[in-house]
Amino acid sequence: MNAALQQLEQDMAAGKLDALLVTDPKHVYYLTGFASNPHERFLGLLLIRGENPVLIVPALDAEAAHAASSVKTILTHSDTDNPYALLKSRFGSVSPGSIGIEKEHFSVSRYELLTEAVAAGSYQDIGHLLRAMRAVKTPEEVRIMQHAAELVEEVLRQGLAHVKAGVSEIELVAELEYLMKKVGASGPSFDTMVLSGPKTALPHGVPGERLIQPGDLLMFDLGVYAGGYASDITRTFAVGEVDSRLRDIYNAVLAANEAGIAASVAGASFGSVDKAARDVIEAAGYGEYFMHRVGHGLGMDTHEYPSLHGLNTDIIQNGNVFTVEPGIYVPGLGGVRIEDDVRVTAEGPQTLTRFPKEWTVLNL
Repeated sequence: MNAALQQLEQDMAAGKLDALLVTDPKHVYYLTGFASNPHERFLGLLLIRGENPVLIVPALDAEAAHAASSVKTILTHSDTDNPYALLKSRFGSVSPGSIGIEKEHFSVSRYELLTEAVAAGSYQDIGHLLRAMRAVKTPEEVRIMQHAAELVEEVLRQGLAHVKAGVSEIELVAELEYLMKKVGASGPSFDTMVLSGPKTALPHGVPGERLIQPGDLLMFDLGVYAGGYASDITRTFAVGEVDSRLRDIYNAVLAANEAGIAASVAGASFGSVDKAARDVIEAAGYGEYFMHRVGHGLGMDTHEYPSLHGLNTDIIQNGNVFTVEPGIYVPGLGGVRIEDDVRVTAEGPQTLTRFPKEWTVLNL
């Protein structure tokens, strides 16, 4: 049994849980090594205290599960089977006192099917246990994430060559997502964003048919999946000569990015990272134009625990990986965001993303 499953067994004992049912496919992958998108079919990892774990998969995934899973007891169900009957059979005639489930992932309809099959005394949420486990990355996870960061930076590097007169935002998105597969990534880790000119003032703007023009700022926000883990980077460029105020905004955001990274140390609070970056932007006179948190956890999901907002008093630990992405967005003028993926180590913060951040002018 791997270390993550052993930790869950300890959590079960501490929480007086008789069983755990893990159903989020990413958590199943995290705990067993078997990656799958079951669509509407049932996928679950069942742990009953004192027994070997059991992986329940659709029959069409049986071969892949046996090849990849560290859990060797695998049960399958066809499209005409009731997978909850398999759960019931594992408990036999004994009704468990308490079962842990992922309440954020478990739908109401699936919950009703589970309670019909297994009459437990109570159902407790285990989402916090899995989030806490995933928040501290192992060296192997960091190695994979570093590779994902290197791939997305290569995509950005090659993508910049396509910034030419007459190209639109959406055309650049298409080029970038083509390059993701070409360099070896599984695909984008979220909807690729390319925004230009006044649209850069929209933190979550949607790329469209707008043509890149001299005098624009050009913002790229992109990430890839590789090996089951995500990267996430934002860089902002000038296209030719731009309004001098935009250069001032860029300098403020870059200083805030660097301050946030420097504050990313074990023992500090996640909120202190937000404050470090926000203080720089407020001192520059742009506080009202930085309207989102400074970052978010990164790993198997692009957005996962923790949320780096100013009120988060949770303590940073070595092994945490998260983004630091301050921004300034001035309506009608433009916006700048600079984002890096940061790993916390005993030696201090380490950036997984290393694409240059100095002011860069692209000429059409």
